[in-house]
Parts: sequence; C-alpha cells; structure tokens
Amino acid sequence: MKTIIGRDKEIQELNDLFLSNKAQLVAVYGRRRVGKTFLVDEALKGLITFRHAGLSPVDEDGNANMLSDQLQHFYQSLLLHGMKKSHRPASWLEAFFMLEQWLQSIDNGTRQVIFLDELPWLDTPRSKFITAFEGFWNTWACHRDNIMVVVCGSATSWIQDNLINNHGGLYGRVTREIKLSPFTLRECELFFKNNGVHLSRYDIVQSNMVFGGIPYYLQYFTKGYSLAQNIDSIFFSNERVLGGEYDRLFSSVFSNPEEMKKIVELLAGRRCGYSRKDIIDKTKLGDNGLLSKMLNALVASDFVMRYVPFGQSKRDEHYKLIDPFCVFYLKYVKGHSRLENDFWLTNVTSQSISSWRGFAFEEVCFRHVDKIKKALGISGVSSNQSSWLLKGDDEVEGSQIDLIIERKDNIVNMCEMKFYNDEYTVTKSYDRVLIARYNRLDTMIPKRSTINPVLVTTFGLVYNEYSGTFQNVITLDDLFD
Repeated sequence: MKTIIGRDKEIQELNDLFLSNKAQLVAVYGRRRVGKTFLVDEALKGLITFRHAGLSPVDEDGNANMLSDQLQHFYQSLLLHGMKKSHRPASWLEAFFMLEQWLQSIDNGTRQVIFLDELPWLDTPRSKFITAFEGFWNTWACHRDNIMVVVCGSATSWIQDNLINNHGGLYGRVTREIKLSPFTLRECELFFKNNGVHLSRYDIVQSNMVFGGIPYYLQYFTKGYSLAQNIDSIFFSNERVLGGEYDRLFSSVFSNPEEMKKIVELLAGRRCGYSRKDIIDKTKLGDNGLLSKMLNALVASDFVMRYVPFGQSKRDEHYKLIDPFCVFYLKYVKGHSRLENDFWLTNVTSQSISSWRGFAFEEVCFRHVDKIKKALGISGVSSNQSSWLLKGDDEVEGSQIDLIIERKDNIVNMCEMKFYNDEYTVTKSYDRVLIARYNRLDTMIPKRSTINPVLVTTFGLVYNEYSGTFQNVITLDDLFD
C-alpha cells in the first residue's frame, strides 16, 4: 500500500465494513480532488471485484457524454473484468442486470466489492439511472451478505439528495457515509515531508491559504523550490498545471457551471459574503427553487459557507466563499493574462499580498477552530462560531471581530488573528481598538457571560504594557497540533 497521509479513521471504517458479515452500501463524498478515489483504492487494494468510473459530463471537445456513451463504457468495464462478450446494454436496468449475472457467476462466497466512482456522472438526463440503481440494491445486492457497494462522487449535493437523503426507494439504504475533508495543517506538513518538500510551518500555512489542503494540488510542489517558486510554477508559469482547474471544477461537478460561477465570483468580492437577497439583486438570478438548489449545492460541495453573522437572526443568513483555491484564483489569476512567470516571487513582499495573507489567515483559523478550542482547553464544550462585522455610519465607527466563540459555559472568546513574520507587538493604538471592540461586544452578549480576548498569531506575543489585554495566545504550533 502507498503511504496514505492521515485518513486513519476513514481507512478503519472501510476495513471494518469490508470485514462485516452483511451487505454494505457506502457513500464516500467530498470536494473534487480531495482524494476519494485514492482512499478507496488504497484502503481496499486487491479487494475490489468490479470497479467502474463514470464518464465526465463533458468530453474534451465540449460535448455532453450522453446515456449511450455511459452504457457503452459500463459494458466495456464488465468485459475488462472478465464478463463474456455479449452486447451493449440498452438501459441502466439491463446494465445492472448484467452486473448481477456476472457477479453471481463468479461468486465463491467471499466478499465482493463493487466500486462505482463518480456515480453522479452516470445519472445523465432522462437516463433513469437512480431507478435502476435502486432496483439493483433493493432487489438483489442488499440480500447478499457478501456484497459491499462503495460509491464515490464529487457532486456532493447529488450524493446527498439521491442517496443519503433519498425519500424514495433508497430511503435509509446507505449503511455508511464517509465525507472526506481536505488535509489539516498537520496533514499538509506530513504530506510535504513524505514527498521530500521542505517548507517551514510559516510557509505551510501560506500554502493552505492558496490550496486549502487539497492533496491533488499539493502533489505539484517541486522539491528544492520555495513556496513562492512553487506558486509561480503552478499558477503563473507557461506550464501552469492548474491554469484550467477553476473551470474544470465547476463543469465537472455542476450541471449549470456558468450560473454557479456567477454566484461564486460575486461572493469572492466581499469577505463577509452576501445575503440571499443581495445575491438575487446583484446576479439577477431568479428568486426561486433553482437558486435554492444552487446555493445548497455550493454549500454541500464546501465552496460556500452558510452562516448567520453574530448578533443577527436567521433571516439575515449570509453566504460567503470559503474555498481557498477559488478565492486565490479569482483574486490573482482570473482576468490577469499578462502576469509575469515569476509574479509571486517578485511581489511576495508587496502590500497587496501582505493584506491578502491577513485575511486568508483568518480563514485558515476558521478551518482549524477545533485546534483553537483544544488550545483553549474547551474541546468538549459546546459552542457556536461566527464573525462580526458592524457597519459604521456618521455616528458610530465600524468594527470587526475576526472570530467569536460563544460557549455554553458562559464565556465568549473574542479572537483576533494576526499573521506576522515575528512575535506580534500590541501597540497603544491597537490596544485602543481592542478595548473599543470589547466594549461594543459586551453590550451584545448576555449579562451572565464574560468576554475573554484571544490572540491567534504565528510566533507568539511580545509582552509589554498592552499585551495583558489578551487572556490567551495561540500560535502556529497549536494549529499544527
């Protein structure tokens, strides 16, 4: 088995399911490029009886792969696995019947694993794929104790709507769902070490700001290159391997990629995101069920986060873009066709990139809020996390708090994030800002609660006459724990 970084829990789950003595229908899903196929291939290496991957919805010429293409490809997979030559199935009902017949013909009582990768791609318009898959599982597979069906898909909303939350014949049929998440900072560090790429934790955090811990992207790092050189190689050189990735992400996951990108590109322009009403007003998309499905799909695929800003009600729900790759691509790559091959290396100390790092570090911290809670000693305490942005006017100055952790033990952690190349120093002016934010927040929390200011930074805090404002200091080492 190749070295798998992290994924211990998921590997154990797949192994336990394989060793069980009953039929299993397992759904593995997560963002495209996160490593779903690799996980199944390696965890069940040498144990897969039949595997098939759907054809991409759009071929290399931009044409849709229709039902006939998918059925032909499925038939060819059956032949490759040893089925006697027959004929291409005319429907998915016939295709699954042929699979059942072949599996029965080779059944010797041992475990049979059927791995269907990119399952949503098989469900082409008017194909009746779900009906056929339902028949395959309910009529045949679920009654055979030695059958284990593993399905994968990057179209997370499809997996959730058609399998996990299905209200028809597949209701409650999925025996285990495994959502695969991007690498944590610690897993990124292990991945780089395993691939011989030497980066400091300071630079690994910055890589996470750009690539979001997606293994497929990290594999393109070149040994001996600095972080800046790798970013230039991957995004800005003539051979930029991820130059077309943004468009591929949407065309491979969503049936209406242009409308999805329209929403994402709007959200990219505002850190705190927009309300549904704002999205409708600014994109001119209709206020209907289709928009709800699109927003739900973006949330399910981890491109967008749905949240309620601190101090507001459910009706003020916002959507913000949280996928680091998309944020970076839209800010620095899309629409900038004349950038130099060494753009990042040349501008790495510019004010623009320094400002971006500050905002991007906040998102890294949001993605590692469990590490922040652990460092605070509150891993087991129930809490809600949010940010707070108060718009200013002629009478009231605007204010922002990067992260607020509202705890059930009556403590509110007011977290400030500072990405800095050394120990951070609290100045007199910044101390005044902190006090103002503290006082404003104090008017909005229950009287039974207490505010504890927290600093999350890179290398710690310089202790001076103003540093005592912070009750806790969390560093990169805590985030890598």
